[in-house]
Amino acid sequence: MDTDKTRPVPKAEQIYWLLRQAIVHLEMQPGAVISEKELCAEFGVSRTPVREALQRLADEGLVDIFPHSGTYVSRISFKVAEEGFVIRRALEIESVRKAVANVTDAEIDRLKTLIAQMEGILASNELEKYLDCDDMFHSAIAGISGYPRIWKFITLAKVHLDRMRQLSAPVPGHLAMVTEQHDTIVRALASRSADQAELAMRIHLDTSFAVMARMYEEQGALFDGKE
Repeated sequence: MDTDKTRPVPKAEQIYWLLRQAIVHLEMQPGAVISEKELCAEFGVSRTPVREALQRLADEGLVDIFPHSGTYVSRISFKVAEEGFVIRRALEIESVRKAVANVTDAEIDRLKTLIAQMEGILASNELEKYLDCDDMFHSAIAGISGYPRIWKFITLAKVHLDRMRQLSAPVPGHLAMVTEQHDTIVRALASRSADQAELAMRIHLDTSFAVMARMYEEQGALFDGKE
């Protein structure tokens, strides 16, 4: 038996992931004050696991800790988000090209099912669910590529980009366009054309980032103005 699967998740780890999700999903707004005391009360723990979790978030640039002053949700760094986009694009283009050589009809069907889920999310206007489904789609392609760790690296690199994705989700027509582009990627995979798959992925990622970049101009108060 794999004992790692049955071992309780440390409190610091639980707190880290819950706060990370809340920050990335903008449930905790950029610039918001974080109270260690309130977190200790909420999770029923001492300050030690809370501080461990906050330090991990600070290492990712999601939290700003000012000794003797306070702890805050960091503002979104456009430069770090842009860097994450460059990393993501390079890895996903390589990933989708590799996936063409490996993809099975069953995996094509799985990707189509995810697209159908996205269409259902749009129809019900539950936009808060869309980006998780979107990540499942891209993660599945990474898995098909034979290099599943690619998605782990992308996930680490795109944390500020994900916050911008949340801002861009309500833009009229944006997620409908994204869904259509996902379908184009799947059709390229089904045709086993690496060049078409790369082009479809490149267009998808570039146009999505262009929409996100507009958020920097329109909602500047949420962003870190430092170079």
